[in-house]
Amino acid sequence: MNTSSLRSRHVVVLGGTSGIGLATARAAAEAGAVVTVVSSNPASVEKALAELPEGAHGHAVDLTDAAAVDRMFARLVAEVGPVDHLAYTAGEPLALMSLDELDVDRARQFFELRYFGALGAVRAAAPHLSDGGSVTLTTGTASARPGPGWSVAASICGATEALTRALAVELAPRRIRVNAIAPGVVRSPLWASMPEADREQLYRQSAASVPLGRVGEVDDVASAYLFTMVNPFTTGTVLTVDGGSVLA
Repeated sequence: MNTSSLRSRHVVVLGGTSGIGLATARAAAEAGAVVTVVSSNPASVEKALAELPEGAHGHAVDLTDAAAVDRMFARLVAEVGPVDHLAYTAGEPLALMSLDELDVDRARQFFELRYFGALGAVRAAAPHLSDGGSVTLTTGTASARPGPGWSVAASICGATEALTRALAVELAPRRIRVNAIAPGVVRSPLWASMPEADREQLYRQSAASVPLGRVGEVDDVASAYLFTMVNPFTTGTVLTVDGGSVLA
């Protein structure tokens, strides 16, 4: 994959301070991009900037606060310049909820960051996106292969995939490409709240169930985000990076 087109481009990663987002920011910076990472946690922003190459930028903002997101984009554009590529990787761990135990209010909260946060971020970023740039959202394999208790997670993934296609059409006149990445189970801080024994069991079971025989690593998925940034003929596409889990 030739990433030379990222050199000196402004790449903004929302949720870019840990896990897949941080790996994507690091990979973009290594390709020569000027990187901005965003998180709701100021301490996470500072920690990420310490790990990224010199010249990276960071902002702390609640991505569910539309006015704050508007102000953040105006500020970072004034400081760094127009956004060439936007990646939305923000999201908290999704709790499984069976239908008989479904908490509708809690389900709405999951949609706030993962779906409406993404939609609001693209709305806020759109005036500042360079023509010919890109947006990459994040979905998951639950939309294609849900299990019991995955109704909320599968719905968010399906909604995000539909949003990807709709935005690809709407932003096409400006040659802004919109795609989404659908990771499988990835070894990342997303699972940090689980007890270590449960987490390792999840990784073992997931690895045993996929054709490639292992769970993903954050760098596996980061390369997919860079692909959607640099490939000029890809839009409206959901790129699955799951080790073949949807085949199992």
